[in-house]
Amino acid sequence: MEWRTSSYSDGDHNSACVEVAFHGYGVAVRDSKSPETGTLRFPAAAWRAFLAAGQRGSR
Repeated sequence: MEWRTSSYSDGDHNSACVEVAFHGYGVAVRDSKSPETGTLRFPAAAWRAFLAAGQRGSR
């Protein structure tokens, strides 16, 4: 998987940030500071709902 960090991240692994990777059925999310602790996996529909809720909440 190719992990991506938020464009809002400063690129410093000491900052609080998550990384996401897109894969066959959805999205995997992990802590950028300690990626070895594991990942959370979400189906694509759940990830889209999460992003939509975040956009609605930021207005």
